[in-house]
Amino acid sequence: MEQTLIVIKPDGVVRGLTGEIITRFEKAGLKMVAAKMLMVTKEHASKHYPADREELWTGIGNKTLDNYKALELDAIKLLGTDDPKKIGDIVRVWLLDYIASGPVYAAVFEGPHAVELIRKICGHTLPLLSAPGTIRGDYSFDSAYLANKGQRAIKNLIHASGTLEEAKYEIPLWFGPKEIQKYKRTDENIMA
Repeated sequence: MEQTLIVIKPDGVVRGLTGEIITRFEKAGLKMVAAKMLMVTKEHASKHYPADREELWTGIGNKTLDNYKALELDAIKLLGTDDPKKIGDIVRVWLLDYIASGPVYAAVFEGPHAVELIRKICGHTLPLLSAPGTIRGDYSFDSAYLANKGQRAIKNLIHASGTLEEAKYEIPLWFGPKEIQKYKRTDENIMA
């Protein structure tokens, strides 16, 4: 059994997609064990997207450069740099602004292979590359080009922990131990 964090971002909440998103996870047999709606402070956002995860931000910078190259865009002209770490730092600021821009719905789901299953249901983090039938593929068309042109984060509806280790870091940032419930769903014997 695994637990994983999802955060329906402001664009998902204000578009009224929270129920639809939660339903997809529950229909897959995953159990919601914690949930709340809140406004994210910049302080909380900084803990969720910590500056010291240099490998993450450099990786995001490299992905951004790859996207720019594919779109024949000049990173230096548009972002002022072609250094992957510096670009990652720019994107991090956009993410902090984005997650704090409106209400979010955070939840913890539990089940076998919960991290991987939720990532599959969500689809590719770039909505334009998400397959139909996934949350992002069905409800968003945003792309790196549109986001970077607008000097903003990609509006991809939802955050989902990328690995079990990431989930173990993120869940305590969003929920205290007393907020996580233990119960048995009626279909657990069938799904297990």
